[in-house]
Amino acid sequence: MKGKDLVKLLKKEGWELDRINGSHHIMVKGDKTLSVPCHNTDMKLGTCNALLKQAG
Repeated sequence: MKGKDLVKLLKKEGWELDRINGSHHIMVKGDKTLSVPCHNTDMKLGTCNALLKQAG
């Protein structure tokens, strides 16, 4: 899964894009914050799973 796909998925779940810092999209929902790397390659499985776990 690419970072841009994960950002789209998070937006559907109620997360909002706070800012973009380089190639990382900073997403916020309530008091939670996630930094999603948006490079042109697929994310490693462990990174993707960790971000999904943090997002709930």
